[in-house]
Amino acid sequence: MTDVSLERAGPGGLPTLANLFQLYTHDFSEHWAGTEQGELGEDGRFEPYAYLESYWSDPDRVPLLLRAAGRLAGFCRINRHHHGARPVDWNVAEFFVVRKHRRAGVGAAAARQVFQQHPGVWEVAVARRNTGALAFWRGVIPAQPRLSGLEDLTDASNWNGTVFRFRTG
Repeated sequence: MTDVSLERAGPGGLPTLANLFQLYTHDFSEHWAGTEQGELGEDGRFEPYAYLESYWSDPDRVPLLLRAAGRLAGFCRINRHHHGARPVDWNVAEFFVVRKHRRAGVGAAAARQVFQQHPGVWEVAVARRNTGALAFWRGVIPAQPRLSGLEDLTDASNWNGTVFRFRTG
């Protein structure tokens, strides 16, 4: 898939991201089996993401919409959170591609654009149970142009899973 684009979500993008986050939470909820997380409310919706509005007021948070052939296909939210003692320039907080566009190169193309448009030290944390995402990032990150210092950290002090740390640009 070559016709993949990113756009920063403007103030009008908040409802779109909130809707997409419902789909993201639905997909992710399978990893919360046996826990209190990911339960539906009585209205049939998942709990809203508590920090979503901060992506329009905090300059250290960036909400991005992913498009495939001009059509909405997912989102990426980046921030400056880090999962250990070393700070980062950027962190992939959430990355989501709707099922229709998965395994068609949309996610890889979008990730490449995110990393190219925001050079610096990155972290991508993947929850231990999310084996599909782990395989995706293990394939996508090393293929990035101008990548250096790739670390594949398991059991980072502040994360239950794998943290990829690297530099782009």
